[in-house]
Parts: sequence; structure tokens; C-alpha cells
Amino acid sequence: MTKPLEISILALVTIICITAFTLWFLHDPVSELAMSVPGLDNRPAKDDTQGDVVVIGEKFSEFSTHSSNLTGKWTQFRGADFDNIVKDKTPLIDSWGSTGPKILWEVLLGEGHAAPVIWNGRAYILDYDEIKKADALRCFSLETGEQIWKRSYSVQVKRNHGMSRTIPAINDKYIVSIGPRGHVMCNDQQTGEFLWGIDLVKEYNTEIPFWYTGQCPFIDSDVAILAPGGTSMIIGVNCATGEIIWETPNPKNWGMSHSSVMPITFEGKKMYVYAAVGGLCGISAEEEDAGTILWQTTEFSPSVVAPSPITIDDGRIFITAGYGAGAAMLQLNKSGSSFSVEVVQKYKPKLGMASEQQTPILFNGLMYGVLPKDAGGPRNQFVCCDPKDCTKYLWTSGKTHRFGLGPYVLADDKLFILDDDGTLTIAKLTKTGLKVLDEARIIEGQDAWGPIAIADGYLLMRDSKKMVCLDMRRQ
Repeated sequence: MTKPLEISILALVTIICITAFTLWFLHDPVSELAMSVPGLDNRPAKDDTQGDVVVIGEKFSEFSTHSSNLTGKWTQFRGADFDNIVKDKTPLIDSWGSTGPKILWEVLLGEGHAAPVIWNGRAYILDYDEIKKADALRCFSLETGEQIWKRSYSVQVKRNHGMSRTIPAINDKYIVSIGPRGHVMCNDQQTGEFLWGIDLVKEYNTEIPFWYTGQCPFIDSDVAILAPGGTSMIIGVNCATGEIIWETPNPKNWGMSHSSVMPITFEGKKMYVYAAVGGLCGISAEEEDAGTILWQTTEFSPSVVAPSPITIDDGRIFITAGYGAGAAMLQLNKSGSSFSVEVVQKYKPKLGMASEQQTPILFNGLMYGVLPKDAGGPRNQFVCCDPKDCTKYLWTSGKTHRFGLGPYVLADDKLFILDDDGTLTIAKLTKTGLKVLDEARIIEGQDAWGPIAIADGYLLMRDSKKMVCLDMRRQ
């Protein structure tokens, strides 16, 4: 081989090697991968489904008639008194007994974390029908699980760590629901008759938060209370007619969060407290100035907030959020006719009571909840603190009893705690700790995050794909 040819081949090989190395060096092997953050998987593009026409309440199916002697009620997110404490006096079991949990019925649901309400022997849940691609308000017999009626409307919703995740609000006449993409629907709670609907995105320029709508409505004297964000912070809607009675301006353009509006009374003034994306505010709930902003603060304003504010009798408000936000305790003050608010305690999740998803329970002057996974040593433990200083735990459930993002409710002086995998724990609160009475895995599923509902001794719980009814009555 001649010398020039050898040189040419060597030069060509060198060029190929340099080119290959350059391409390898510039290639990003994880460019098509997404960070594994809970709930952020497959998040749809901001406006990729906003062009379709949604006719709220368009379809109705009736399956059976129903009558019941039951009178128990669970009327909205966290119950009638917004405290997640069941006031029903039905005695409940302390343990599962030799035969195990008594499952009365179960029903498959669209993927999500939406939870039911209960009224006089009926259970209602806002579901998503994945086959028909429709939001569906479904009414069941609490005792048998037989479906009574369904009111639905077609809407495109892509899977985003679940789809539906709200709880309706119900009273003796109406039931109000909010779908994943902000479609509000009001129906006759007995017959399912459609009364009115509101598309919050189209009518209020609402930006639906991560993982779709998580806010739950409530009904105050036949007025539906909703927090659209966008052009109006909070609105009051006449349940009978759909008329907007009042609207709260939103000059700072705070957004809709996953948190729900909570009513309080401070110094004789009734108000609604809302943790929006942007800050916390108090809105007048009295007829003469309904919708007026009484106070607001940006001192605790995480970009993602799911738990709702907890109010304490002396005008303090506790608010917490996940993803490292921690918690804050605020103090309301009144001077003349004016209100103000100040932060009296603020800390990260390793330093005190905090929660990522569920709202803690305030009972007999003490606060109870499950710490988030970023709370350090006591992470995922059930803890108790005095709200006078939420950075000091009175006790924790210990390393052997840790829980996940699932709900918990207080009923018949017992706690019912649902873990992520469908395990339901029965426990007693004592002065020194959590006394576990029994536990059993009810559903072989995952992401059992939807809040529990209890009435007349019947307990409704769900995981991401199924809802079951347990007979918890003590014989």
C-alpha cells in the first residue's frame, strides 16, 4: 500500500471517529424521559383539549327506583361541619373480627380520586367514564350498590395520574359537582334533573391546576360557593336558577388551587377562607357585602396546595401544603370594621405539623394528621400537636405505623385511616399515642387517596379504580 493511500485512509478513519464522538457527546440519552414526580406523569398540554364543545348535563340514564329508611348524611368535603368528624351516633366496630371486613358491594370507577357524598340511603359520586369519555354524576343505593341514575356529558380528559378527584355538595334539594376540567353541574338530588351548568374555563378564564380540578364545592343556604380564579376569585350561584348572585374580584390574578373554600366566623363576621395559587384570602359571606375581600396575604403561597385551611376558635388559621412548602399559622385581627392577618408561625415540613394532600383534623383542641414523605425522621407517621405550637409533637405513631397519602376520618371516637394500597386501619386516640385496634387490606389496588364517607354505619372508600362499601355497624 502506498504511503499517500495510507494517509488518506488514516485521515478518513480519524474524521469518522471524531464525528462519531461528537454525535455521542452531544446526544442527550434522557431527552425523551420525564422526571418522575407524583401526579406529573402525562400531564396534557395547557390547551390541547379546550376546543371541544361540552354540553353540560346533556345525557341521562335511569336504572332503578329506590327507597330507604336510612337518614344518615355526609353532605360535602369533610362533612357538614367541615371538620372530617362523623357526628352520626351509630356504634361502629373496633375490629374486623374472625370473618374479616364485611364488604357489602363494590363498583368499578374511572381512574381518579373523586369521593362520594351520602344522603338518606343514597351515595353520589362524580366519576369519569373512560369508555364513553364523559363526566358522570352517578347515584347508588348505599345499602345494595345498585345504580339508580346517571347524569353525564361528553368531555375529553387525558389520564394525568387520575382524572376526576372532587367531591360533590348536596342538600335536601340540590347536588353540585365540578368535573376535572372545571365544568360545574347542578341537579335535583332525587331525580337527577339537570338544572344548570357553568364552564369555569370559558366563563371565568379559569386556569385548571396541575392534575385537574381538585376543589370541592359547597352549598350555603342554597347558594353554591365556587372559586374559579381567573376573572373572579370566588362566586356565589343560586342553586335554583344558576344566577350568579355575587362575585369577588381578582385584581392580583390568583389562580384556582386544589384546596377548597372553608367557611368561618370571626368576631361575629361570617366569611369564606380560600388558599388560592398566589395567597390566602378571606371573603365576606354576609348578604349585605357578600363577595367583598376582607383580608388577604401572600406570606404563605406555594405553587401547589391541596389541603384546605383549618380554623381555630380564637381566629387562627392553619394552612399546609406539600412539595417542601411546610405550613403556617396565621392570626386574624379586627380593628373597627377592618380585618388584617399576620403570620405567627411558619416552617418547613421537617420542623412541624404538615401535610401534602389530606387536611389535618382538629379535635378537642388538638391537631392530628399524617406527615409528608419529606418530614425527616417521623415522615409518614400519624402525629398529634397542640396548635399553639405546631412545631412540637405531643406524640407520633412511631416507626412501625407509617401511612401514605390516603385519607383519615374520626367516627364513634375512633380513627379510620386509609393507606395508599387500600389498607384500612382502625385506631383509638389516647393521651399518649395512637392505639391501633385492627387493620386489613380492603382493596388490592393503589393510590387510595379519595376521602372516606361514613353514614348510618356504612363506610365508603376507594382506590384509583374501585369504590367499595363496608358495613361497619357494631352488632
